[in-house]
Amino acid sequence: MIKKNRWMSVGITAALAAGLLAGCGSNDGKDNTNQTAGDNKKEEPITLTWFDSNTKGEPFTDAVAQEITKKTGISLSIQQPTGNPTEKLSLMLASGDYPDVVVMSRGDASLDKYITSGAFVPLDELIEKYGSDVKEMYGDTLTKTRYKDGQNYYLANWYGLDSDPVFGMLMRKNLLSELAPDKADGSTPLTTDDLETILKDFKAKHKTIDGKESVPMTMNGENMGANLGTFKGMWGLKTYYDNNGKLQYDVKDPKYREMLLYVNRLYREGLIEKEFAISKTQTWIQKLATGAVFSSPGAYWDPGNGNGALKKDGGVDNQLFPYKVVAPGTDPAQTTFGPRSSLGWDAIAITKNNKHPEETMKLFNFLSSDEGQHLLLWGQEGTNYTVVDGKREPDPAFLQSFKDNWDDTVKKSGVRKWLWFIKNGLDPNGQPYDMPVKFQRNEVDEMAIKNLGDSVWDTAEYDNLTPDGGTPEALTAQKVKDIMEQSTTRVIISPTEAEANATFDKMLEDMKKAGDEKVEEIINQKHEERMKLWGGK
Repeated sequence: MIKKNRWMSVGITAALAAGLLAGCGSNDGKDNTNQTAGDNKKEEPITLTWFDSNTKGEPFTDAVAQEITKKTGISLSIQQPTGNPTEKLSLMLASGDYPDVVVMSRGDASLDKYITSGAFVPLDELIEKYGSDVKEMYGDTLTKTRYKDGQNYYLANWYGLDSDPVFGMLMRKNLLSELAPDKADGSTPLTTDDLETILKDFKAKHKTIDGKESVPMTMNGENMGANLGTFKGMWGLKTYYDNNGKLQYDVKDPKYREMLLYVNRLYREGLIEKEFAISKTQTWIQKLATGAVFSSPGAYWDPGNGNGALKKDGGVDNQLFPYKVVAPGTDPAQTTFGPRSSLGWDAIAITKNNKHPEETMKLFNFLSSDEGQHLLLWGQEGTNYTVVDGKREPDPAFLQSFKDNWDDTVKKSGVRKWLWFIKNGLDPNGQPYDMPVKFQRNEVDEMAIKNLGDSVWDTAEYDNLTPDGGTPEALTAQKVKDIMEQSTTRVIISPTEAEANATFDKMLEDMKKAGDEKVEEIINQKHEERMKLWGGK
């Protein structure tokens, strides 16, 4: 769902240099390195061990890392996860052998265990004493990320509501111009009936493309979340079904059945590729690149290299662009193609093994600050950008280097490599914090923002409401999830509408037998507690 391959990639790990933390503010621009009293020699630096579940294997030695050390006097020894990061987190917790700082997913089942076991220290007093920039930048987010005891145990990463949408019905713009020229610019939403007609017209007009059998629509079988997320967006469906104030699984919304029956009809009419369910991500991208595919649901950035190949072969309009499709009875402004959490993806916490919590919070404060954010995401003034009339202007060659070779540029420059305490949105000058991604958008991005931007909605209220890991209810929740995932694909590929309905009914019956209502009780209890903690109902 989320552009993590590009927006969240963080090449972090391995070795580290030395440094030391001084207690100066984040915005004085001075070298804050301490000196030993009497002999005027620099003290041995403090090195913090840092586990980041997103790391890839780069040392903390690039230009941005060096500037962080110069500004704060601190060095990081980043621990690279070997194998599954979730398993590593569980092992660290069981042994008590965890580093000074842990960066983990907010959705990881271990998060609650780290807090309840006392592995993470509460941050409130540290923020009050050393986190003036944290308080200013995070604002109300600090209230919303509090634990149920009312204290903050971590700072969110990628927080603040991202204004970019996510999903759309991806269609080749030049082919759509042939089939429905009045819809090609995306300014007028399509109806689900429009989509069905266009797919049929494409199939009739283009039996083959460049000698290959044409495909009206394919789907990435390895990413059913994106497929269903796109169709859910058409019907305005959200994380849960709000049934008169009670949260239930989304599949219990009558509109969910209507949605799946629509997808099933497209499948039965031969408009969706028959073998989509076994298609892997790389295979899906390769199919798009051949030029034989007209459409696919998904996040607008997902085609990646597939769109790159199409653009190279046939120009800008040969690419798959995201379009808003609206179901019957749904207000176009109430579509939900952009599920985004204002509370972000990651949690960054100080562990009880940390011998320097005050110095660590000062580092947190600098990186959270406006100055720190621009260092992480823009680089250094005079090297990576200049300031003209109060506005930052990226060096043109540097900006182009991200387009030519993203990974190499990140690795060599350090810009957008260390992604901690990241705030979505615009800086005080009205410029995006995320310069490499958002300063200069491509044509696909621009259409998504223009025509699907009003479909963005905040998922934060519903994030992570399922039972805590390790409980019997968590096992029940997993069984229910498995039933839903297996059944939805079966509904889509059913040979008749009657069988699709029967499969859907069987899914609801199996969910009930598995104990879905017990899970929903916990979901509602957690939701109620959350709203009270946030100052709501």
